[in-house]
Amino acid sequence: MLVTLVFVAHLALIFAFGERKPPAPRTVTNVPELKLATSSAEWLALNDPTLFAQPNLAGFTGPAWLQPPHVEFHRQEWTEQPRWLELPAAELGNTFSQFMQTNRFVNFQFELKPPVKFIAPVALVEPDLAKTSTLRIEGDLTQRRLLTPISLQSWPNDDVLEPSTVQALVDAKGNVISVVLLSSSGLDVANQRALELVRAARFEPSPDLTIGRFIFDWHTVALPVTNTPAGS
Repeated sequence: MLVTLVFVAHLALIFAFGERKPPAPRTVTNVPELKLATSSAEWLALNDPTLFAQPNLAGFTGPAWLQPPHVEFHRQEWTEQPRWLELPAAELGNTFSQFMQTNRFVNFQFELKPPVKFIAPVALVEPDLAKTSTLRIEGDLTQRRLLTPISLQSWPNDDVLEPSTVQALVDAKGNVISVVLLSSSGLDVANQRALELVRAARFEPSPDLTIGRFIFDWHTVALPVTNTPAGS
C-alpha cells in the first residue's frame, strides 16, 4: 500500500507540473546584418588571399608592377671622326727586352751518355756442409721435452741423401705409439734407422696426445776404394 501511494503521488506531481507552455520569442533589435556587395567590386577583392602577396591592379603595387611607364628611345648620332691608334715602330721590342733583362736562365748541358754505374761483384758465401747427421723436430712435439738421447750416424754413399721425415704420435705418458714415414731419403737402411730411433724416443708426460715430425738430415761419407787402378 505504501508503494502504491508513492506511485500515485509521483503521477500527480507529473501531471501537475508537466504541462508547460514554450516561452514566447522576443523581438531582436540592433543586430549586425551580412549583405553581399552588388555594385562595388572592391569588397569582393578583399576575399582574395593573394591580394597582398601578388601584384594586383587593385593593390598598392598595381601601378608600379602592372603598369610600367613608357620609355622612349632616343638614338644618339656619333659625329666625331674615328681616331686610329698610332703604331710606334721603334718601341715594338721594348717589352720583350725588359722581360729578358729581368729574367736569367741557368745554363743547361745535355748529357748524351748516361753516367757510368760501378757494380761491385756479389760474393756468394755458401755455408759449410754439415759434418754429422742432424735431427730436427717440428709440430706440437716441440712443446714437450725429449727425455732419451738420439745418436745419429753417417752413411757411406757417393751422393747426398734426402732428409728422412717421420711423423710420430706420442701418448700422454710420453711413449711413441705410431710412426709413419712421410718422405724417403733414397736409402732404405737410413729410413729404417730413422723409424727405429723414433719408436725408441721418450718424451715428458702431457695430458693430451701430441703429434709431430722428426726430420733426419743424413750426413754421407765417401765409399771406400776397393780396386786400385794399375799404373800406366
